[in-house]
This record gives sequence, C-alpha cells and structure tokens, in this order.
Amino acid sequence: MTHGMRSDTYGPHLDGDGDWRDTATRYALLPLRIFLGVTFIYAGLDKLTDSAFMKDSGAGSIGDMMRSVRDSSAIPAMVDMALENPVAFGYAIAFGELAVGIGTLLGLLARLAAFGGALISLSLWLTVSWASDPYYFGNDLPYLMAWIPLVLAGAPVLSIDAALRARRRERRGGYR
Repeated sequence: MTHGMRSDTYGPHLDGDGDWRDTATRYALLPLRIFLGVTFIYAGLDKLTDSAFMKDSGAGSIGDMMRSVRDSSAIPAMVDMALENPVAFGYAIAFGELAVGIGTLLGLLARLAAFGGALISLSLWLTVSWASDPYYFGNDLPYLMAWIPLVLAGAPVLSIDAALRARRRERRGGYR
C-alpha cells in the first residue's frame, strides 16, 4: 500500500538533496533557541550581579518583590515557600536561568533545558505576573509558550546534542 505521507524519520536535508524549504524547516527553531538562550543567560547574570536583588529586604530585593506579589499570585503558597529564604530562592532562580540559557544556547540536553525554562516561566507566570491585566501584558506566559516547541523538538541542528547523535549514528555504522 502506498501512502502520500513520508514515513522516514530523516528528511532529504541529511543527504544534501533538500531545497530551501527543507533548509528553512531544519533551522526554524534556531532563532528561538538563540533568543531564549541569550535572554535566560542575561537574566541569570543580571540577578547575580545586582547587589540589591539578592537581599531579604530593601528596594529592588527579591524579598520585597515576593512580598509584593504574594496576595495577587495564583498560588500564594508557592510565594510563601520562596519567602522562607528569599535569598536562596533568588540564587536558585538565577543559577536555574543560567543553566537553562547555556543548555539551550549550546544545545546540550536541550529538551531538559527547555523543560527547565518552561518550569521557570510557568512559576513566574503563576506568581509574579499573574495579576497582569489584561493577561497578555505579563511577559512570562509568552515565554512559557515559546519554550514548548523546544521541549518538543530539542535542538536538532548546530547543537552538542546533534553532534553526539551523529557520532552515535556513525559508530553504529548506519543511518540511524
């Protein structure tokens, strides 16, 4: 029985036979990966280098920010948990953003990094930007949606994951 749909896992772009559409499809997620990777690296570094941010209280501190969003968040218990030790929570977020950004940019454990980015964005949406009215004024929801294609597809090109996959395929002596 002949089907009109391709059943192979790898498209013609692996053989170099593809046209510009195949090339565009292959690299479609790369701009998103670069944007999210750079943005999360910047966000993590910004938190780590801001002397006011990593404090329990004071203008611009993580503690004051969490206290200000507590009553308007979707899950106040989540904020309460962060308020038990706001500085440790601030460091966890900053290092999490760095890990996610580096993993996404390099394409190292890309799906896991993207999942981490989605979790960070989800937690920030449910706490910090939940009260944004209308909802689309909050920036964390679009970031959450932007992570989903990378969770699903990973980093298929120009990534450490792709290089490792190609190396494993080469060692097995086959196409797959």
